[in-house]
Amino acid sequence: MTELVAEKLSVHAGKTALVAQADFRVGAGEFVALIGPNGAGKTSLLRASLGLEKANGGCASIDGDNCAELAPMQRARRVAYLPQQRPLAWPNTVRDVVALGRYAYGAAPGRLGNQDADAVERALMKCGLKELASRHTDTLSGGELARVHFARALASDAGLLVADEPVAALDPRHQFRIMDIIHQYVAAGGGALVVLHDISLAARYASRMIWMKDTRIICDGPVEDTLTAERMADVFGVRAKVNGRAVEIEGAA
Repeated sequence: MTELVAEKLSVHAGKTALVAQADFRVGAGEFVALIGPNGAGKTSLLRASLGLEKANGGCASIDGDNCAELAPMQRARRVAYLPQQRPLAWPNTVRDVVALGRYAYGAAPGRLGNQDADAVERALMKCGLKELASRHTDTLSGGELARVHFARALASDAGLLVADEPVAALDPRHQFRIMDIIHQYVAAGGGALVVLHDISLAARYASRMIWMKDTRIICDGPVEDTLTAERMADVFGVRAKVNGRAVEIEGAA
């Protein structure tokens, strides 16, 4: 079981603070939604917590090991990271792109062991990509390509999933499909930290919400305790009706 812990984590770009004194932990059995407006520092927080972006203060660890000191292969076996920007160097087939999720285990497209091949097939099936497996990625829609990248992360069989807006390019049906897959992954013993902009979707699935505003984590707790009309007004500047996990945005505050 994998646990990611950040303590007093801070990130700067020159003299500009991107993340300030962030504390959080995410472990097995948790589906944590990271919530906040554009520019709040969510992406920098994810990257710094995984050791992918230099922290200017504090530290982050995976199972007690300093993330900044982990070799890429070590990190990839513990955490599947799905970034916001997902460029592909060349238009490979869907199956081969998903197979890149097994790279940390020494596998590569075209030379998969039985365990690697099984992981790729499971990821293709879960993401509804079996019929597209032989297609080249430059022939796919944006939504289809988003599912390919998610399947690549899923194929790693890592103990923790960290995803930055994984449903941003998807239609409602496939948004629910991906969220259901994350929920199943967590129910099976994984942990997930996911940036989401759809508050209703986050409230429906998350077990916890971490709220960011102006580079800082301002709240961290169960959905029912942290999702309030007052917090929606404070963080997003909108008027909202909140009833438990149901939220209806009415307009600008």
